[in-house]
Amino acid sequence: MPSLKDLKNRIESVKSTRKITKAMQMVAAAKLRRAQDSAEAARPYAERFNEVLGQLAASVAGSDSAPLLLRGTGKDDVHLLVVMTAERGLCGGFNANIAKLAKQHASELLAKGKTVKIITVGKKGRDAIKRDFGNLFIEHVDMSEIKRVGYADAQGIAKNILSRFDEGEFDVATIFFSEFVNVVTQIPTAQQIIPAKFDVAEDEGAATVYEYEPSEEAILADLLPRGVATQIFAALLENGASEQGARMSAMDNATRNAGEMIDKLTIEFNRSRQAVITNELIEIISGAEAL
Repeated sequence: MPSLKDLKNRIESVKSTRKITKAMQMVAAAKLRRAQDSAEAARPYAERFNEVLGQLAASVAGSDSAPLLLRGTGKDDVHLLVVMTAERGLCGGFNANIAKLAKQHASELLAKGKTVKIITVGKKGRDAIKRDFGNLFIEHVDMSEIKRVGYADAQGIAKNILSRFDEGEFDVATIFFSEFVNVVTQIPTAQQIIPAKFDVAEDEGAATVYEYEPSEEAILADLLPRGVATQIFAALLENGASEQGARMSAMDNATRNAGEMIDKLTIEFNRSRQAVITNELIEIISGAEAL
């Protein structure tokens, strides 16, 4: 049975931990608002941009003159997985869930005899995948020095991916990130970016016929690389909001658990102290009776 001093030290230690988790929760809540606003502000642009590209892609579907980013290499032998996670932990299952989805996807591809290459964005994703698929890593993007994600950061990642595609290093590229829903819910998502895939409503595409100048192929050749950067930027923003939401939720749970542990330790401390007092009284009474 722990002594009174040990129990008192444990109570003080847990109280210190609770102060830290409470402070981290408040910091995450402050950052969440800004990250959530950025992610939600980017969604309409990204969605509309993809709709326009989807309509253009539908008009040149199956054409040999379509850009390579749209029609692909004609093969799916080599897959590039871009796994985007956080640089820091203490955010619940945020990093683990993205890594789990990426590992599952990689395992399925390897089982089919495909070649898999992995680029990691964020230290935590690299650490989570390294044990099982470290031999598949080809590059790591360090974002630990970036205070706030900007479009230029997404452009840098996109240029790296596009240059590798131009050099024929892979056939299909897929990004992995977490889509922000709310503080409690973040959905791990896999999105193919090369060859480009678009969801276009059939009614919208059939209702209006446009004439483009220059040609659809020329417009797509210019916009598709920007589309890759836009999708990566949107994914980074979604990740930022998801990370802060998950951290806020995790720190709130940790604070609550610390409070419950303090209550239990306090009860145990009071019982132990009462037992010590009772024993001392018994010794005094016994000594008095002996006299």
